[in-house]
Amino acid sequence: MAARHREPDAGIWELHDDRWARSRLICAVGLRAIAAQAPSSGSGRAAGWEALADRLVAETSADCLHPSGRWQRSPTQTGVDAALLMPAVRGALPADDPRTTATLRAVHTDLVQDHYVYRYRLDQRPLEDAEGAFLLCGFALALAEHQQHHDVEAMRWFERSRAACGPPGLYAEEFDVAQRQLRGNLPQAFVHALMLEAAAALAPRG
Repeated sequence: MAARHREPDAGIWELHDDRWARSRLICAVGLRAIAAQAPSSGSGRAAGWEALADRLVAETSADCLHPSGRWQRSPTQTGVDAALLMPAVRGALPADDPRTTATLRAVHTDLVQDHYVYRYRLDQRPLEDAEGAFLLCGFALALAEHQQHHDVEAMRWFERSRAACGPPGLYAEEFDVAQRQLRGNLPQAFVHALMLEAAAALAPRG
């Protein structure tokens, strides 16, 4: 990673190579997690992983920070992306970092309809005309609000997305907000995974 982190990539979510902000910031998440688990004898290596994570965040900020202060999708795509909520949730940067809070505000402003969350705007059409709401991002927004200690709001987002399942309780990739029906791949494992994570995070502590 240290040798190739400046190369464009498409990951598993994108259709073409670019220097995607989400991809680089999630790599920083992984590096910080590895560093945190390093034994005391590996403190030198852990410091190197943390330094590389810091470099990834700094380089991403240099070319993917929108003038409004939020993260943008890539150096060439200035739109907001709800997937960019996850780096802060996972620990790439602090919850109170201005880039974190600005991105959260932008998702609310640009990517929400009827309390459902879209991943990003494909074009200038109304959100529901372009594609379905992305259920994974609804649970991501619940986790992001929980991280900000907005637990009532987090529960609202969680319950809205949680209810968007079929009769067997399975989730598709998307939800058609206009027609109130599932859309896309069914079942979609990563939606179920983040639903369970959000449920655990929001559960009352006894």
